[in-house]
Amino acid sequence: MGVPCAVPVWLVWYIAVNGPLADLGWTQREPTENDGMMLWLVIAGPIVIAFALLWWFANDFVRRWNTAAARVYWPVCALVTLVPTVMLMIFL
Repeated sequence: MGVPCAVPVWLVWYIAVNGPLADLGWTQREPTENDGMMLWLVIAGPIVIAFALLWWFANDFVRRWNTAAARVYWPVCALVTLVPTVMLMIFL
């Protein structure tokens, strides 16, 4: 689930950079982005929700066969899922 995670992470980053972070003055909006944020929320919302549900169900299934404590298992799953995305951001 780590490599497909790059798409929802990128969508959330793009919305944050062109929306609330730009409103705070921390980033600059993309000059060609003039369609508004609602379009991006309509596109990104279902993708992020579908990925989150698929990730949750897959890890919940694996969790039942794992002996690690839940308080250790879930944070490790989240971090391991983000590793390929971080590597793509660093090396590409």
